[in-house]
Amino acid sequence: MKTLLDIENWNRKDQFHFFNQFEEPFFGLTIQIDCTEAYAKAKASGYSFFLYYLHLSLKAANQIEPFRYRISDGNVYLYDKVNASPTINRPDGTFGFSYMDYHPDFENFAEAAKTTMEEVRNSKGLIPAVSGENVIHYSSIPWINFTSLSHARSFSFKDSCPKISFGKMTEVNGRKQMPISIHVHHALMDGFHVGQYIDLYQALLSDQ
Repeated sequence: MKTLLDIENWNRKDQFHFFNQFEEPFFGLTIQIDCTEAYAKAKASGYSFFLYYLHLSLKAANQIEPFRYRISDGNVYLYDKVNASPTINRPDGTFGFSYMDYHPDFENFAEAAKTTMEEVRNSKGLIPAVSGENVIHYSSIPWINFTSLSHARSFSFKDSCPKISFGKMTEVNGRKQMPISIHVHHALMDGFHVGQYIDLYQALLSDQ
């Protein structure tokens, strides 16, 4: 379900019209997140750490309203929930796209997600996810402790979905950390909202 946003009475009306005319309206940043407690919880519970931190990321995004905004035909819609469209790595070094519905309960989310992951790993090609606009584009680059990241983009394709990428987990002074890159459409949100997402995501990762 989605609701049409009244742009003319939106407090970000001017920001929306300004950034929505840009050829490249996305902005991005990279930070390190502390995943010590979340990693310990995942391993102690027999969970996939990838699915565990992915689920917490979706949980945070669904609670920060601008992450559920999407632009369609010049209008802004607020979706009731957003789901995940992550890339899934294969043993042969390729990857495929996938689609995973968000469930507030991790075990329900993980059960369906594991099936999806196996389907992608046992297939060939990209398998574009037929998921609509209410997704976040996720990718994982577990081999690289990156400090910045850019995305391949087709400017002729109108896209307003956030893009979140995770890097290699490392240990510093006994704490586990991981880089996360967040790219969002500036017509829909600002650094303030990305900061809200980061703070909430970090709280969820730490509150184990």
